[in-house]
Amino acid sequence: MVPRAGVTVDICPRDLPIALIGTGGGALALWADAPAEIAVPVALLIVLDIRVRRWRRRT
Repeated sequence: MVPRAGVTVDICPRDLPIALIGTGGGALALWADAPAEIAVPVALLIVLDIRVRRWRRRT
């Protein structure tokens, strides 16, 4: 995916311990009987901090 001009996408890991989040997310997926196609993207959204910013050039 390529963002359009004037859009900045920042992706960085959160300050929480990734092993703890992964264990909790995996346990929750097993407990709720969620398929991997749903559990993996949700776990990535929890672990990663994704920011989308728009900016304009001043003319």
